This record gives sequence, structure tokens and C-alpha cells, in this order.
Amino acid sequence: MKKNKFHIILIFIFSLSLGLISCNKDDDLNNDSEIVEDDTDFEATYWTDATHSKNVDPNYDEVFEDEAVKRIDIVITETRWQSMLDDMTNTYGTFGSGSRGPGGGLIETDEDPIFVPAEVYYDGIQWYRVGVRFKGNSSLQTTWQSGNFKLSFKLDFDEFEDDYPQIDNQRFYGFKKLHLKNNYDDKSMLREKIAGDVFRNAGLAGSRTAFYTVYIDHGDGPIYFGLYTMVEDVENTLLDDDFGDDDGNLYKPDGDAASFAMGTYDEDEYEKKNNEDEADFSDVSNLLSILHHSSRTTDAVTWRTNLDDVFDTHVFLKYLAANTVIQNWDTYGKMTHNYYLYNNPNTNKLTWIPWDNNEALQLGKRGGSLPLDFSGMNPSEWPLIGYLYADDVYKEQYDTYVQEITDNSFSASNIQSQYATYSALIQPYATTELDGYTFLNNSLEFQTAISILNSHVVERATAVNTYLD
Repeated sequence: MKKNKFHIILIFIFSLSLGLISCNKDDDLNNDSEIVEDDTDFEATYWTDATHSKNVDPNYDEVFEDEAVKRIDIVITETRWQSMLDDMTNTYGTFGSGSRGPGGGLIETDEDPIFVPAEVYYDGIQWYRVGVRFKGNSSLQTTWQSGNFKLSFKLDFDEFEDDYPQIDNQRFYGFKKLHLKNNYDDKSMLREKIAGDVFRNAGLAGSRTAFYTVYIDHGDGPIYFGLYTMVEDVENTLLDDDFGDDDGNLYKPDGDAASFAMGTYDEDEYEKKNNEDEADFSDVSNLLSILHHSSRTTDAVTWRTNLDDVFDTHVFLKYLAANTVIQNWDTYGKMTHNYYLYNNPNTNKLTWIPWDNNEALQLGKRGGSLPLDFSGMNPSEWPLIGYLYADDVYKEQYDTYVQEITDNSFSASNIQSQYATYSALIQPYATTELDGYTFLNNSLEFQTAISILNSHVVERATAVNTYLD
């Protein structure tokens, strides 16, 4: 309680000194706009290499501490907060209206929500003019349209460095970008965390995660926005940490081309996240060509050799085993999004990186997650799964990984122990979320969700045994 009071007092003092808030309640929006326009005159009074500099390695122990719930505060001026809401209204309709796109589907847009400068506070320390925006796709607009303010956020600590030279190369303990995910459609608030742990514990590249309570002050003092999962940004620190090099092409495919089905090649849908000025898509083009080469059915040895030269099939098959064992429908095999491909400079092979795991650890929607033998899936629609699984050598590797995942990173004993630890850790924060800032109707829903997860891991062990037998 004392620490929370300290945070509130500190935020008030900092905000007052920077002109972000006023003691005069009669100030109108015009006055606030003038303050916003004239907020370049400030001094970054607290700035150390360890906390703010680009010249340090990311401090994973500080930012992604596993068995802790940390607090982060975001202070946004009333005018800037309103501009964020207006932007959402223009894109997704009136807040809480339940409005949908044509035919009742999602509203399609290519534009991200707008960034605004905000102050971020953590553990008594301030970060200045941090870029903050809402983030997400279906989860974002569904949450907005349902009238729930527990929206996901993206933080970019030097987004506005051109406007504010004082924050040139500002970092948060070595991190440029971070994601605060709202645990949408997850009453346990554990799916993103546990699924990410399973992938990383299996030896796969993937974002670190940690639990944070998020407080936002947009003019009337800090409001508890709820328990969030902090997620590491793939495009920033992960590449250096997991691969030792971030110079290779990084893609975030989205759209038909993300399926790698015959005839779907589209450079616009193989969205480059780095090296954008280099119009070189030969790595993804080669993968598509080799994947569909006639040698697949006439000379499997040559086909596998050529495929292994451009695509890290071992990583993909291990990922596929983990993703299918834990059940995760909202990605490749069902949906044409939610993964990255990185051309690892150490191997010159495209390597799979999972992303966005809040829908994992359940059968799921749209017909549910794929079965372990992929029955019912059209191989030509999802050839990275269908063609590799149809090959005896790759299938044997996949089956070996299925057993390995079930025995280790997703064993019932390991996962149920994690569920017990994490649920006890987050319960006080999850069950005290505020109306209008939560997906829970009551605390019993949280406990029920944990029970369902515990049953799920046992059911998956049975399913794996049946499949392998």
C-alpha cells in the first residue's frame, strides 16, 4: 500500500513539474493543447546507462522476472488520450457500440492506432515522452466495441526522439519496444505466459513474458487498467539474444501469402520488419519454389536436401509439435498470421518464430485446433504442414518432437506446477480488476479457468499417447 501511494505522489510531482497536469481545474482543452505544443522544454533529470541508455544489454532479469507481478504507470495528457480515443472511434466505431464490419465480421484496416507521447514510471523512475499506442487486431476492436477499456498497448521508448532530442535512443533497461497484452479471451490470464514458456523451454526462439499491473493517468489520477502480460518485441531484442545477430531479413507474413500455398506469393504480404530498403525477397521466394517443386513426389531425398538448405525444418517441426500438442488454433494451419520468419545469418535459413499465444491451450474457435495427425486439413492449403507431414522422414522427426514436448516442456507435472505457482501469484491482481477494465464477471471465473487448464494438460497427454500408439 505504501509503495502504491509513493507511485501516485511521484507521478503527480513529475507530471506537475513537466506541465503535463495543472492544479487549476478550470483549465480547458485549449489550455491543455498549448501545454502539449510547448512540452519540448524539459530536462531528462533521471537518466543512467543501466536504465535509459542504448549502450547496455537488455536486462531480462529486471524486465521479465518470472515469479513476480510488477507495476508500470503511464501518464498521458487528457488531450492526447482523447486523440487516441478519437482515432479508435474513426476506425472501429463508437466505444461500446458493438458495431462490426460488413456482414458482421471484423472491420478491415491497414492502419495501426496512433502513437502519442506519454510518461512511463516504473519502480520510482521516469521515462520521458515514450510512444504509446493501442495494439491488436480482432482482440483490439472486439474489446473496444464491447465497451471494455482493458485494451492492449505498445510502448516505443524512442518513437518521438526526433521531436524530443533529450530522449535520443531512450531504452527501458535496454529494451526499445515492449508490448502490454490484455489477456483477451483468457479468464485465467495465463495462456500467453505458459504457451511462451513451453516454446522457449523446448529450445525454440520466442518472446519472454512477465506479469504487470498497468495504471494509466489520463487526467484524473491513476486508474487500474488491470493485469497484463508484458511481451518482448520480436523485432527488437529477441533476434540479438536468440540468434546473436539481427542483420537477417525478418518477416511477419499476413494474408494469403502467409500460407505458402501455390500461387500466393505476394511481397506486400511478406511484410519486412527490417532491411526494408533492400528489395530482396529471394529467401521467401526460394522457400515457396522449393516447397512446391516436383521433386517432392519424384525424388524426396533431393527435395528434403534443397528444402533444408533454405528452411530450418528441424525448428519448424519442433515448433509444429509443440503448437499442436498444446493446441493453438490462431496461427499457421488455421490462420494466415501470428508468426515471424527470420533468415538466420548463422545458417542462411529461414527460421520460425511463434507469436501471439493468448488463444493457445484450448481447442479454440473456427473448428478448433488441428489434430495431431492433421486429419481434415487440406495439405495444399497449408503446405508447410501438409507436405512435411506427408514425408516419412519429416513425419518421424515430428513424432519424436511430439513425444519430447509431452515428456518435458508440456508434461502434466511440469505444467500443473506452473499453473499452481502462477495462479497463486496473479490471483490478487486478476480478481480485483475494475468493472469496465476486465474480462472477468467474477472471481469464480478465474478459478474455473485455472481448473480447465489443469484438465486440459492431462487430456493432451492422453491424446498424444493415443496418437503415437
